[in-house]
Amino acid sequence: MLTHIFIRNFAIIDKLDLDLENGMTALTGETGAGKSILLDALGLILGDRADSNNVKHGADKADISATFDIGKLDELNEWLTENDLENDSECIIRRVVNKDGRSKAYINGITVTLQQIRSAGEMLIDVHGQHEHQSLMRRDIQRRLLDDYSSHNDLLNDVRKAYEVWFESENKLKDLQEKASDRNERVALLKYQVEDLEQLDPQENEYNALVEEHNQLANVDKHLSVCASTSDILYDNENGVYSLISQQINEIRSLDSDNKELASLIELLTEAQTQVTEAASLSKNYLENLEHNPERLNEIDQRLNSIHEQARKHHIEPQQVFDIYKQLSEEYNQLTNAEESLGSLSTQRDKYKQTYLKLAKNISNKRIKAAKTLSTKITSAMQTLNMTGGIFEITVTQSEPLKCAAEGFDSIDYLVSANPGQPAKLLAKVASGGELARISLAIQMITAHQGHIPTLIFDEVDSGVGGATAEIVGQHLRTIGNECQVLCVTHLPQVAAQAHHHFQVNKTTTKSSTETSIICLDDKQKQSEIARMLGGVDITQQTMDHAQEMIKKAQLA
Repeated sequence: MLTHIFIRNFAIIDKLDLDLENGMTALTGETGAGKSILLDALGLILGDRADSNNVKHGADKADISATFDIGKLDELNEWLTENDLENDSECIIRRVVNKDGRSKAYINGITVTLQQIRSAGEMLIDVHGQHEHQSLMRRDIQRRLLDDYSSHNDLLNDVRKAYEVWFESENKLKDLQEKASDRNERVALLKYQVEDLEQLDPQENEYNALVEEHNQLANVDKHLSVCASTSDILYDNENGVYSLISQQINEIRSLDSDNKELASLIELLTEAQTQVTEAASLSKNYLENLEHNPERLNEIDQRLNSIHEQARKHHIEPQQVFDIYKQLSEEYNQLTNAEESLGSLSTQRDKYKQTYLKLAKNISNKRIKAAKTLSTKITSAMQTLNMTGGIFEITVTQSEPLKCAAEGFDSIDYLVSANPGQPAKLLAKVASGGELARISLAIQMITAHQGHIPTLIFDEVDSGVGGATAEIVGQHLRTIGNECQVLCVTHLPQVAAQAHHHFQVNKTTTKSSTETSIICLDDKQKQSEIARMLGGVDITQQTMDHAQEMIKKAQLA
């Protein structure tokens, strides 16, 4: 739910720091006080486009942020995680608008696109009234409301899983069919290529090993010369390293035998003498294993030439010849067995499709049954909202031709006849904003406890009603407020009296400036505001008593 709003330099608001609670909150004030400004600010949070008029005159920028408690909003938390925007159980959306109209958007302190805050906003706030944020106009939301009301989420999940399995098998079959369409030509080419490579019989990692062996054989003379020279210099020559070290050791021993430093020097030279002996021995062993082998060198040359030839044919590196042989062989085997694979996949696809259709039919039947009940309840609720004779109807039809999707093959429409004698039309085509707001209210009255959006804003949904009808509207809003957070902009005392919390919007005008402020009313202030709404300028004790009676009556309901 929405827990905090901060606004600075927006329109005629200098600074606003507002904490909000659950339940129903009423926003009231004199006409023109600026009640709509708060909704405009929230509109920016929901992704409305910004312009220079949003910035207060004389300021460089407007800054709006809204904080939401999202601990129980699994769908939003998953979305935030997918977009690397998670922040424990809190979501902070911020818009900064410069005086030139350019703006920046942030979620949990990270810069995001306008579309991203729109996506997040759709899961946080739903605005009912003469505004564009109306999720009930979206077919996916209409379908989800009906499904939630039907309480068949487990069946819906089964339908989705069955669709995914069927869709995957369908794609595999199509892929194989496309390959089989030019099968004969492709098989002929693959047969030639595979047989050509089979003659070579390439081995994994063969090329690098051959290159290493080739380098060694091609340079055997140089190896013999260098190793023989090494052995001679180290040990065999009478003036070699070993002999020189031996002479030097004898020279040092002829000096002071008790000198510790000389003893250490002799020890190091003796170790060096040992190392020289071992190095000379290794050199001799290497020489013994070296031999001229022109036959093997020629054999390797031919093998490498064959590998290079295949690499040129397939436009690959020589090291990849074995891999292309394996790849082409697998494709050849797959295509030669294509008929068998096609038949098997086709049978499997048909089986998965029938499973999906059976489940989709089951959920369609449940939707049709639930649609009748929900239509009756919403129609009944409309009668209490000054829409006497209005009819609400939910139609569930199987699309023709059958359009299968993860949620089934139903086409779900919300139809409304606002007045007696008028034909039912799609909810999205209802002309009157006031009627649409009250129809939305009627729907929310019935489905609020199943809703996924935690904060509902009703912008003057009581427009055009009064008296007992206004009181009923207020009661309905209070009832919805028991299930989720409700913010209601209203000019009717019958509605405001029902609120759990009450904010008053005031506009202060001087010769040089105009400012709007919002204050949270205590019980006494709320009574005075309700009395003002009832009696106008001159508020009598009788008006105050009437206001108190309305508030008490609402609390007892």
